[in-house]
Amino acid sequence: MKEMVEYLQKKNLVFKSLKEITPKELGSRKKIALYLGVDLKGYYAVVMEIEKKSRILRKETQELMLLHEKLEKYIDSRISKKYMIIKAPLCSKAKALLEEHGWKVWHEER
Repeated sequence: MKEMVEYLQKKNLVFKSLKEITPKELGSRKKIALYLGVDLKGYYAVVMEIEKKSRILRKETQELMLLHEKLEKYIDSRISKKYMIIKAPLCSKAKALLEEHGWKVWHEER
């Protein structure tokens, strides 16, 4: 958790609160880290961190966006800020799809 907070501070993101939500709570078996934060203006933000060896394709990004919708239902509120940290090879079409739907994508090669 500390590493995540420090990483977000480097990206000039500061949250009043940041808590980790397991994908299992949302009924998913994905191996990702989900963080729900409240920014200084009081808006909800979600940070998804994915770290894997195989490439992330369009189909998987659509599943991740569905996970975002489940999270909104879980907290019963709208999430306005969406961030994704990807530490894996990423398909250019998948990145374009995420950015088209309002996600801020930080792609880091391993």
